[in-house]
Amino acid sequence: MNDDEPQERQGRVTILDVAAAAGVSKSTVSRILDERLPRSENATARRVRQVAESLGYVRDVSAASLRRGQTNTIGVIVPRLTDTVMAMLYEALARACARTGQFAIVATTDDEPRADRKAAQTLLQRGVDGLVLSTARQGDDFAQELAERGVPYVLALRSDGRSLASVGDDRLGGYLATRHLIDLGHRRIGLIAGPSYASSSRGRVEGYRQALMEAHIVEDPALVVESTFDIDSGADAAERLMRLPQPPTALFAVNDNTAIGALSTLARLGLSVPGDVSLVGYNDIPIVSRLPTPLTSVRVPFDQIAADALDLLTRGAATRADHLRIAAPTLIPRQSTAVPGPTLGRAEKARHRGRESR
Repeated sequence: MNDDEPQERQGRVTILDVAAAAGVSKSTVSRILDERLPRSENATARRVRQVAESLGYVRDVSAASLRRGQTNTIGVIVPRLTDTVMAMLYEALARACARTGQFAIVATTDDEPRADRKAAQTLLQRGVDGLVLSTARQGDDFAQELAERGVPYVLALRSDGRSLASVGDDRLGGYLATRHLIDLGHRRIGLIAGPSYASSSRGRVEGYRQALMEAHIVEDPALVVESTFDIDSGADAAERLMRLPQPPTALFAVNDNTAIGALSTLARLGLSVPGDVSLVGYNDIPIVSRLPTPLTSVRVPFDQIAADALDLLTRGAATRADHLRIAAPTLIPRQSTAVPGPTLGRAEKARHRGRESR
């Protein structure tokens, strides 16, 4: 390597690095490099700028804006607003912000980690005071990167086990849904499990397993099908479950979109809900109570989750144990669940429809 080329440094160059190299205080460096202030041409200022350039320092405009905390604007990052759950979360956050004199703006990322980073940077460049993220994924270090940069943020609906987060009690919700079906007499309960990268779906799966264990029902791995959170994925998962040699008498879908997809598959297979198959969804989005067969679902308290997220973002956790706020869900029974129907009739209908479609 050419001696005149700057050597690579480990990590981002900070104001502290520049201050140490220039032999001045952090506040002096901050003042000299603040482009909003008149440019100083004294010897100290010239030395600081020269050192900053040689070290490769780049001023983080977004972090400076966050420290000033003057915009009263919160950035919200969600996978997509076509997902009613995410739209409901954003609306709840907007209401919570309005009560405190703040404003929420949203960016969507299609649940892609690289898009999360781009959206965050765009929001930060626009001077938001902090971020609410509903896109946390297992194994992704994005939240940790924000923490290392000093960016205020909080997770909502999903958690990573380390960050400040406001979530629903997904394990309890999964338990309530499965226990409801067990209490009706179901023993073969199919699970449309959602994606394993999301803590919300993992928690609901844990609740499903807890309910089975308490009822002394041995879990059949064939009855658990991973999916995404969309309607088509729910339809495909229900198809797989109902093609089993011993199909389930009930399905629990870990969100309402996948439950709606399951409904379409059951209808195509000529199976009635709840006569042939009972069905439970999750989140209780508004449309599910208006379906031809109103859907039993687990209601999530979005307003409480949003208020807790905003409180954590603006005030932080009161204690170490307070870093995770958990809101209790409620089971809302409707007409999509009933005692089990005749197993033979259900299996025969599914097989017959399968022959017709081939």
